[in-house]
Amino acid sequence: MSEPETPYPDSPLRQSGRLPSARWCPSPNFGPRPDENDISLLVVHNISLPPEQFGGPWIEDFFCNRLDVSAHPYFREIGGMTVSSHLLIRRAGELLQFVRFQDRAWHAGRSVFCGREECNDYAIGVELEGADEVPYTEAQYQQLALVTRQIQSAWPAITDNRITGHSNIAPGRKTDPGPAFDWRYFRQLLAG
Repeated sequence: MSEPETPYPDSPLRQSGRLPSARWCPSPNFGPRPDENDISLLVVHNISLPPEQFGGPWIEDFFCNRLDVSAHPYFREIGGMTVSSHLLIRRAGELLQFVRFQDRAWHAGRSVFCGREECNDYAIGVELEGADEVPYTEAQYQQLALVTRQIQSAWPAITDNRITGHSNIAPGRKTDPGPAFDWRYFRQLLAG
């Protein structure tokens, strides 16, 4: 009996799991997906370290478990956490990748989408360097739309209605990407 054929075997992104346009910053905070072919959700997040401050190495250090907890009082609160995301889009649009798409990044925590729990098992997480109440940059919207289209081409189960915010899958626990994120504009860019 032969092995079943992998869907979309000609997709380089699906084969490598890495975006060539992203700077690779491998995080140790990931695990195997229950089924690496079951990728059907994209979750938009925000992060800023320290809160509402942008720039610096802190997000990358946090996702790679090398955050200097003496650098800021807030870092002592989060220093022991082990989290990651697949992608980070900086304020100027720079793209960083921490986890291959076939692997489960630790970005959603306890979560549910359309009645299905544990979104990390089947979702791709994209962090925007930002804060709930701070407008995102044009470069971030453009980059997010571009990478979303690339991801959707490789994993067509991620339809437009399967792109959501962290606040929607963990209500009451998470608020990102927050009211500053313009969903309508982002969806216009996707459609364009």
